[in-house]
Amino acid sequence: MAATKLGTLEKQYLEESSERKRLYNEVIELKGNIRVFCRCRPLNQAEIANGFASVAEFEPTQENELQILSSDSSKKHFKFDHVFKPEDGQEAVFAQTKPIVTSVLDGYNVCIFAYGQTGTGKTFTMEGTPENRGVNYRTLEELFRCSESKSHLMKFELSVSMLEVYNEKIRDLLVDNSNQPPKKLEVKQSAEGTQEVPGLVEAQVYNTDGVWDLLKKGYAVRSVGSTAANEQSSRSHCLLRVTVKGENLINGQRTRSHLWLVDLAGSERVGKVEVEGERLKESQFINKSLSALGDVIAALASKTSHIPYRNSKLTHMLQNSLGGDCKTLMFVQISPSSADLGETLCSLNFASRVRGIESGPARKQADVSEHLKSKQMAEKLKHEEKETKKLQDNVQSLQLRLTAREHICRGLQDKVVRFN
Repeated sequence: MAATKLGTLEKQYLEESSERKRLYNEVIELKGNIRVFCRCRPLNQAEIANGFASVAEFEPTQENELQILSSDSSKKHFKFDHVFKPEDGQEAVFAQTKPIVTSVLDGYNVCIFAYGQTGTGKTFTMEGTPENRGVNYRTLEELFRCSESKSHLMKFELSVSMLEVYNEKIRDLLVDNSNQPPKKLEVKQSAEGTQEVPGLVEAQVYNTDGVWDLLKKGYAVRSVGSTAANEQSSRSHCLLRVTVKGENLINGQRTRSHLWLVDLAGSERVGKVEVEGERLKESQFINKSLSALGDVIAALASKTSHIPYRNSKLTHMLQNSLGGDCKTLMFVQISPSSADLGETLCSLNFASRVRGIESGPARKQADVSEHLKSKQMAEKLKHEEKETKKLQDNVQSLQLRLTAREHICRGLQDKVVRFN
C-alpha cells in the first residue's frame, strides 16, 4: 500500500517537474533570457594526490542548483537552468542542449558558448574527443537527422565556417593559406545591421563525415599552448558558425539563420598560470577580451543605453547573440577543487549576471538574400514601368504631333488643290 502511494507521488512529482520546466522555458522564451548551464568537472588525479577537496555540493533532487563551500565554511548557493554533476556525460549534456540548437532549423539564430577558468573542460564540452564527441559534432549530427526527417516539407542547406580570435586578430581556420600570408579579416556591419566577417570561408556540408573532416581540419590549426594550469590550453577563442538556409516546399517561404558554437579561451589570473613571454602576451589579450565581455554583460544587465560591443573582436562578433534577436545558451565550466575556489566563485557570479539579461523574444529570420532579390526585382520592375510610361508618353506626344502635322498637310494639300 505504502509502495503504491510512493509510486503515485513520484509519478506526480515527475509530471509536475516536467510541466514546471515547460512553463519556465516558455517564460524564458518570452523574456529572451540567456540560458545558463553549469558543468562541473571531476577532481583530477593531481588534485587528489595533492589533497585538494571538492568544494562543490549537489542536491540529488535539484537538477538546477549547487552550493560552493567557501573558505569561511559558509555555503554559497547558485541556481541555473541546469547543473551537470561531474559524473554526467556528453550525452546527458547534449540531451538538454538539443532543443535549443535544433531551433536553428525553424529559422532562429542560436548561440552557444562555453566560459570558465583554464582546465575546467570548455573544449571537452564543445569539441569533445573522437571517442566522446562534444556539442559541436552532436549538434551537426542532429541537424542532419532533423533535416532528413523533414525533407518532405522542407529543403535545407548547411554550411560551416570556423575561425579563431587570437591576440585580437581574426584567423580563418578552414582556409588553405600555407603558401601565402593569411588574409586580414575584420568584423563589418551588413546593410541589415548584423555582424559579418567578409572573406570568411563558408564550406557547404552534406553529411556528418564531411562535418567531422572539416572540424578536424580547423581544430588542428587552432592556437594552443602549455601553461601551468593546463598542458593543452586553448590560447584563442574558437568560433564555429553553421549557416542554415531553409525553404518551405509547400508555401515557398525561405529562412536563413546562424548557429554560433563558441569555445572561449580560459579565464585566469596571469600570476596563477605562471606565464611569460609569448604566453604572457596571449593571456593579456585573452583577459582583455573576456573583460570586454564582462563589460558588455554588465551593461546589458543594467539596461544602459550604450553597450560597448566594439571594445573587442569577440564581443563585436557576438553582438547579435548577446543582445539581439537570438536564442543564447552559456555553459559555465567550473573546477570542484578547493585550490580553484576563487576562480570558481568568479565564474559562477559572472554566470548569474548573464542569466539575468533580458533581450526580448527571438524572431525567425527571413532569408535576407531572397528578400534583397525580391526588393531588387521590385525596384527593377518599378524602373521598367517608369521607362515604359515614359516611352508611352513619348509615343503619345509624337502621335499628337503627327496628327497635327497630318492636319497641316491636309490643309496645305487642300490649298494646293484649290489653287490648281
